[in-house]
Amino acid sequence: MSTPVSFEFFPPNTPVGVEKLKTVVQELGTLSPQYFSVTYGAGGSTREKTLSAVMDIAAAGYEAAPHLSCVGSTRDNIAEILATYRAQGIRRVVALRGDLPSGTATAGEFRYASELVRFIRETQGPDWHIEVAAYPEVHPQQRYAAKDLAHFADKMAAGASGAITQFFFNADAYFHFVDEARKLGVAQPIVPGIMPFHNYARIAQFAQRDGIEIPRWVQLKMEGFMDDAASIRAFGLDVVTRLCERLIAGGAPGLHFYTLNQAPLVLALCERLGLGLGHKA
Repeated sequence: MSTPVSFEFFPPNTPVGVEKLKTVVQELGTLSPQYFSVTYGAGGSTREKTLSAVMDIAAAGYEAAPHLSCVGSTRDNIAEILATYRAQGIRRVVALRGDLPSGTATAGEFRYASELVRFIRETQGPDWHIEVAAYPEVHPQQRYAAKDLAHFADKMAAGASGAITQFFFNADAYFHFVDEARKLGVAQPIVPGIMPFHNYARIAQFAQRDGIEIPRWVQLKMEGFMDDAASIRAFGLDVVTRLCERLIAGGAPGLHFYTLNQAPLVLALCERLGLGLGHKA
Protein backbone atom coordinates (compact mmCIF):
# COMPACT_ATOMS: atom_id res chain seq x y z
CA MET A 1 0.00 0.00 0.00
CA SER A 2 1.38 3.39 -1.01
CA THR A 3 2.24 5.94 1.67
CA PRO A 4 -0.30 8.82 1.66
CA VAL A 5 1.02 12.26 0.74
CA SER A 6 -0.20 15.81 1.38
CA PHE A 7 1.17 19.21 0.39
CA GLU A 8 1.40 22.64 2.00
CA PHE A 9 1.15 25.99 0.22
CA PHE A 10 1.25 29.61 1.30
CA PRO A 11 -1.40 32.00 -0.07
CA PRO A 12 -0.07 33.91 -3.11
CA ASN A 13 0.23 37.70 -2.91
CA THR A 14 -0.09 38.52 -6.61
CA PRO A 15 -2.39 37.57 -9.51
CA VAL A 16 0.61 35.89 -11.18
CA GLY A 17 1.20 33.87 -8.00
CA VAL A 18 -2.46 32.86 -7.90
CA GLU A 19 -2.30 31.50 -11.45
CA LYS A 20 1.02 29.76 -10.78
CA LEU A 21 -0.43 28.04 -7.72
CA LYS A 22 -3.36 26.71 -9.76
CA THR A 23 -0.82 25.10 -12.11
CA VAL A 24 1.16 23.65 -9.18
CA VAL A 25 -2.06 22.20 -7.71
CA GLN A 26 -2.77 20.44 -11.01
CA GLU A 27 0.80 19.12 -11.24
CA LEU A 28 0.86 17.80 -7.68
CA GLY A 29 -2.72 16.59 -8.04
CA THR A 30 -1.36 13.83 -10.30
CA LEU A 31 0.05 12.29 -7.09
CA SER A 32 -3.45 11.72 -5.67
CA PRO A 33 -2.77 13.61 -2.40
CA GLN A 34 -4.97 13.25 0.67
CA TYR A 35 -5.26 17.04 0.82
CA PHE A 36 -3.54 20.39 0.23
CA SER A 37 -3.08 22.71 3.22
CA VAL A 38 -2.83 26.51 3.03
CA THR A 39 -1.03 28.61 5.63
CA TYR A 40 -2.42 31.59 7.52
CA GLY A 41 -0.46 34.80 8.14
CA ALA A 42 0.39 36.16 11.57
CA GLY A 43 -2.66 37.59 13.28
CA GLY A 44 -4.86 36.46 10.40
CA SER A 45 -3.09 38.82 7.99
CA THR A 46 -3.73 36.54 5.00
CA ARG A 47 -7.25 35.45 5.95
CA GLU A 48 -8.91 36.39 2.65
CA LYS A 49 -5.99 35.09 0.58
CA THR A 50 -6.04 31.82 2.49
CA LEU A 51 -9.79 31.49 1.87
CA SER A 52 -9.33 32.28 -1.82
CA ALA A 53 -6.55 29.69 -2.25
CA VAL A 54 -8.61 27.08 -0.40
CA MET A 55 -11.61 27.77 -2.65
CA ASP A 56 -9.44 27.42 -5.77
CA ILE A 57 -8.10 24.05 -4.54
CA ALA A 58 -11.62 22.82 -3.72
CA ALA A 59 -12.88 24.03 -7.12
CA ALA A 60 -10.15 21.95 -8.77
CA GLY A 61 -11.62 18.87 -7.08
CA TYR A 62 -9.14 18.36 -4.23
CA GLU A 63 -9.55 18.40 -0.47
CA ALA A 64 -8.24 21.61 1.08
CA ALA A 65 -7.20 22.24 4.68
CA PRO A 66 -6.88 25.90 5.73
CA HIS A 67 -4.66 26.79 8.66
CA LEU A 68 -6.22 28.56 11.64
CA SER A 69 -4.18 30.50 14.20
CA CYS A 70 -4.87 31.50 17.79
CA VAL A 71 -2.97 34.76 17.37
CA GLY A 72 -5.29 37.75 17.35
CA SER A 73 -8.35 35.50 17.15
CA THR A 74 -11.60 35.63 19.11
CA ARG A 75 -14.20 32.93 19.51
CA ASP A 76 -16.56 34.97 17.37
CA ASN A 77 -14.23 35.42 14.42
CA ILE A 78 -13.06 31.79 14.51
CA ALA A 79 -16.72 30.71 14.54
CA GLU A 80 -17.36 33.00 11.55
CA ILE A 81 -14.40 31.55 9.62
CA LEU A 82 -15.50 27.99 10.40
CA ALA A 83 -19.04 28.79 9.24
CA THR A 84 -17.62 30.08 5.94
CA TYR A 85 -15.59 26.91 5.45
CA ARG A 86 -18.50 24.67 6.43
CA ALA A 87 -20.69 26.41 3.83
CA GLN A 88 -18.03 25.63 1.22
CA GLY A 89 -17.86 21.96 2.19
CA ILE A 90 -14.48 22.27 3.94
CA ARG A 91 -14.18 19.84 6.85
CA ARG A 92 -10.42 19.73 7.46
CA VAL A 93 -8.35 22.40 9.22
CA VAL A 94 -4.85 22.78 10.65
CA ALA A 95 -5.14 24.39 14.11
CA LEU A 96 -2.05 26.25 15.33
CA ARG A 97 -1.11 28.58 18.12
CA GLY A 98 0.83 30.74 15.70
CA ASP A 99 3.62 33.21 16.39
CA LEU A 100 2.94 36.70 17.69
CA PRO A 101 3.72 39.29 15.01
CA SER A 102 6.19 41.98 16.02
CA GLY A 103 4.60 44.64 18.21
CA THR A 104 1.58 42.51 19.15
CA ALA A 105 0.91 42.50 22.88
CA THR A 106 -1.84 39.91 23.05
CA ALA A 107 -2.33 36.48 21.56
CA GLY A 108 -6.13 36.77 21.45
CA GLU A 109 -8.77 34.72 23.27
CA PHE A 110 -6.98 31.41 22.70
CA ARG A 111 -3.64 31.10 24.49
CA TYR A 112 -2.80 27.62 23.27
CA ALA A 113 -3.60 25.47 20.25
CA SER A 114 -5.26 22.96 22.60
CA GLU A 115 -7.90 25.61 23.42
CA LEU A 116 -8.50 26.26 19.72
CA VAL A 117 -8.80 22.53 19.01
CA ARG A 118 -11.27 22.10 21.87
CA PHE A 119 -13.35 25.06 20.64
CA ILE A 120 -13.50 23.69 17.08
CA ARG A 121 -14.41 20.21 18.27
CA GLU A 122 -17.08 21.43 20.71
CA THR A 123 -18.73 23.87 18.27
CA GLN A 124 -18.39 21.96 15.00
CA GLY A 125 -18.89 18.38 16.12
CA PRO A 126 -17.18 15.14 15.15
CA ASP A 127 -17.23 15.50 11.35
CA TRP A 128 -14.19 17.79 11.17
CA HIS A 129 -10.64 16.53 10.71
CA ILE A 130 -8.34 18.71 12.86
CA GLU A 131 -4.58 18.57 12.32
CA VAL A 132 -2.14 20.13 14.80
CA ALA A 133 1.61 20.79 14.79
CA ALA A 134 4.31 18.60 16.34
CA TYR A 135 7.96 19.43 16.98
CA PRO A 136 10.31 16.42 16.95
CA GLU A 137 13.26 18.69 17.83
CA VAL A 138 11.23 20.70 20.40
CA HIS A 139 9.29 23.93 19.78
CA PRO A 140 11.77 26.81 19.30
CA GLN A 141 10.13 28.79 22.12
CA GLN A 142 10.19 25.91 24.61
CA ARG A 143 13.37 25.12 26.56
CA TYR A 144 12.21 21.81 28.01
CA ALA A 145 11.41 18.80 25.83
CA ALA A 146 9.16 17.20 28.47
CA LYS A 147 6.97 20.32 28.69
CA ASP A 148 6.76 20.55 24.91
CA LEU A 149 5.68 16.90 24.73
CA ALA A 150 3.06 17.48 27.43
CA HIS A 151 1.63 20.44 25.46
CA PHE A 152 1.47 18.21 22.39
CA ALA A 153 -0.39 15.50 24.31
CA ASP A 154 -2.84 18.17 25.54
CA LYS A 155 -3.61 19.17 21.94
CA MET A 156 -4.24 15.59 20.95
CA ALA A 157 -6.46 14.98 23.99
CA ALA A 158 -8.43 18.14 23.19
CA GLY A 159 -9.79 16.50 20.04
CA ALA A 160 -7.12 16.59 17.34
CA SER A 161 -7.46 13.97 14.60
CA GLY A 162 -3.76 13.86 13.79
CA ALA A 163 -0.55 15.86 13.72
CA ILE A 164 1.95 17.16 11.16
CA THR A 165 5.51 17.71 12.29
CA GLN A 166 7.79 20.65 11.71
CA PHE A 167 10.34 19.70 9.06
CA PHE A 168 13.50 17.90 10.17
CA PHE A 169 16.45 16.03 8.70
CA ASN A 170 17.07 13.62 11.58
CA ALA A 171 14.81 10.57 11.37
CA ASP A 172 15.82 9.48 14.89
CA ALA A 173 14.30 12.67 16.30
CA TYR A 174 10.97 11.81 14.67
CA PHE A 175 10.90 8.18 15.81
CA HIS A 176 11.88 9.16 19.37
CA PHE A 177 9.17 11.83 19.46
CA VAL A 178 6.53 9.36 18.29
CA ASP A 179 7.64 6.77 20.88
CA GLU A 180 7.46 9.36 23.67
CA ALA A 181 4.04 10.60 22.53
CA ARG A 182 2.70 7.03 22.52
CA LYS A 183 3.87 6.64 26.15
CA LEU A 184 1.63 9.62 27.02
CA GLY A 185 -1.36 7.94 25.42
CA VAL A 186 -1.33 9.69 22.02
CA ALA A 187 -2.80 7.24 19.54
CA GLN A 188 -3.49 9.50 16.55
CA PRO A 189 -1.23 9.50 13.45
CA ILE A 190 1.83 11.78 13.55
CA VAL A 191 2.82 12.58 9.97
CA PRO A 192 6.37 13.78 9.30
CA GLY A 193 6.75 17.14 7.57
CA ILE A 194 9.28 17.08 4.71
CA MET A 195 11.15 20.11 3.36
CA PRO A 196 12.92 19.55 0.05
CA PHE A 197 16.02 21.69 -0.51
CA HIS A 198 14.28 24.19 -2.82
CA ASN A 199 16.88 26.82 -1.90
CA TYR A 200 19.62 25.89 0.55
CA ALA A 201 20.21 29.38 1.98
CA ARG A 202 16.48 29.84 2.61
CA ILE A 203 16.04 26.40 4.21
CA ALA A 204 19.12 26.99 6.40
CA GLN A 205 17.56 30.29 7.53
CA PHE A 206 14.27 28.53 8.40
CA ALA A 207 16.20 25.83 10.27
CA GLN A 208 18.21 28.32 12.32
CA ARG A 209 15.06 30.28 13.21
CA ASP A 210 13.12 27.19 14.26
CA GLY A 211 15.88 25.25 16.04
CA ILE A 212 16.08 22.51 13.40
CA GLU A 213 19.34 20.60 12.97
CA ILE A 214 20.79 20.30 9.50
CA PRO A 215 23.52 17.66 9.85
CA ARG A 216 26.97 19.26 9.78
CA TRP A 217 28.15 17.11 6.88
CA VAL A 218 25.13 18.23 4.84
CA GLN A 219 25.77 21.90 5.69
CA LEU A 220 29.44 21.69 4.69
CA LYS A 221 28.68 19.87 1.46
CA MET A 222 25.91 22.34 0.54
CA GLU A 223 28.11 25.34 1.33
CA GLY A 224 30.91 23.78 -0.72
CA PHE A 225 28.71 23.75 -3.81
CA MET A 226 28.60 27.58 -3.67
CA ASP A 227 26.35 28.68 -6.57
CA ASP A 228 26.27 25.29 -8.32
CA ALA A 229 22.46 24.95 -8.41
CA ALA A 230 22.50 21.58 -10.21
CA SER A 231 24.75 19.99 -7.59
CA ILE A 232 22.72 21.46 -4.73
CA ARG A 233 19.53 20.08 -6.30
CA ALA A 234 20.99 16.61 -6.91
CA PHE A 235 22.56 16.31 -3.45
CA GLY A 236 19.47 17.73 -1.73
CA LEU A 237 17.28 15.20 -3.53
CA ASP A 238 19.54 12.36 -2.37
CA VAL A 239 19.50 13.53 1.27
CA VAL A 240 15.72 13.98 1.44
CA THR A 241 15.03 10.77 -0.51
CA ARG A 242 17.04 8.77 2.05
CA LEU A 243 15.22 10.51 4.89
CA CYS A 244 11.83 9.66 3.39
CA GLU A 245 12.85 6.07 2.70
CA ARG A 246 13.82 5.62 6.33
CA LEU A 247 10.58 7.21 7.56
CA ILE A 248 8.45 4.99 5.31
CA ALA A 249 10.39 1.88 6.33
CA GLY A 250 9.89 2.83 9.98
CA GLY A 251 6.12 3.03 9.62
CA ALA A 252 5.40 6.76 9.15
CA PRO A 253 1.66 7.09 8.39
CA GLY A 254 2.21 9.55 5.54
CA LEU A 255 4.45 12.36 4.26
CA HIS A 256 3.50 16.05 4.33
CA PHE A 257 5.60 18.14 1.93
CA TYR A 258 6.36 21.83 2.45
CA THR A 259 6.29 22.84 -1.21
CA LEU A 260 7.01 26.60 -1.04
CA ASN A 261 4.47 26.68 -3.91
CA GLN A 262 6.80 24.76 -6.23
CA ALA A 263 6.21 21.36 -7.82
CA PRO A 264 9.42 20.05 -9.48
CA LEU A 265 11.37 18.83 -6.43
CA VAL A 266 8.30 17.30 -4.80
CA LEU A 267 7.41 15.50 -8.03
CA ALA A 268 10.98 14.22 -8.34
CA LEU A 269 11.00 13.01 -4.72
CA CYS A 270 7.68 11.22 -5.02
CA GLU A 271 8.77 9.60 -8.29
CA ARG A 272 11.92 8.28 -6.61
CA LEU A 273 9.87 6.99 -3.70
CA GLY A 274 7.18 5.45 -5.90
CA LEU A 275 4.44 7.55 -4.27
CA GLY A 276 1.25 8.78 -5.85
CA LEU A 277 -1.04 6.49 -7.82
CA GLY A 278 -1.68 8.96 -10.61
CA HIS A 279 1.87 10.19 -11.10
CA LYS A 280 3.15 10.35 -14.67
CA ALA A 281 6.87 10.43 -15.27
